[in-house]
Amino acid sequence: MLLAAVAAAAAFLWGLDPAWCLVAGVAAPVVAAAAVHFLRGAVTGIGTPGPREDPAAAMSGTEFEDHIARIARSCGVPVIMTAITGDWGVDIIVGHRPNRLAIQCKRQARPVGTAAVQEVVAGAPMQDCVRTMVVTNHDFTPAARRLAERHGCELVGRDELPRLRSIIRRATS
Repeated sequence: MLLAAVAAAAAFLWGLDPAWCLVAGVAAPVVAAAAVHFLRGAVTGIGTPGPREDPAAAMSGTEFEDHIARIARSCGVPVIMTAITGDWGVDIIVGHRPNRLAIQCKRQARPVGTAAVQEVVAGAPMQDCVRTMVVTNHDFTPAARRLAERHGCELVGRDELPRLRSIIRRATS
């Protein structure tokens, strides 16, 4: 309140119109609060993970699925999140028919094995999808890589996650 009065008085002393003095009095506290918030964020790096930080590390499996779905939605294509049970191994369906993409999300502390690839490859036709993808916050076993290559399933591991948006755009075009 004091800041508003000081700002209005200063504007009046500078010879501004009374209406502009009122504007200065209202705007000063808002600008001061925004400046404090901005400076706090600039000092702590609020909400921006560094290149070596793993934002998925603190997420649950469901939160990881939501995160991947948000990335897919930002590509401007339809996104359907399937039910937790009865999804045939497909967590997210992305894109328009006939080029829909089935995504299996795995947030794990160890490399993802062949089961995830098998599930999404088998479940994709049940969800009317023609392409498949497994996305994880970790890496894939060599056996999972071989199986995915044989079935044309795209694997997106920890190192590729920053490029997921462009990978999804390419897969759904």
